Amino acid sequence: MIGYVTLGTNDINRAAAFYDALLGSIGAKRYMEGERFIAWAVSPAQPALGVIKPFDGQPATVGNGMMIALVVDSRDKVDALHAKALELGGK
Repeated sequence: MIGYVTLGTNDINRAAAFYDALLGSIGAKRYMEGERFIAWAVSPAQPALGVIKPFDGQPATVGNGMMIALVVDSRDKVDALHAKALELGGK
């Protein structure tokens, strides 16, 4: 069900060094990276952990840069899940 989790960071290089060492100790490797993010996983078929500089350019905080992705198998299911979350009061 969980596809990935991202954690906001204000220092991508420091976060990279920390998570390379930490996650490397359980067999995870970088499998995706860009200018603002890096993601690690044991395999691409497993859930991933990523660090990211927030998209809005503001500092990473508890509520800025954090994301959890749920895996579903179609766009229709994404839309239905989103509609249900809004119906339940999600914003």
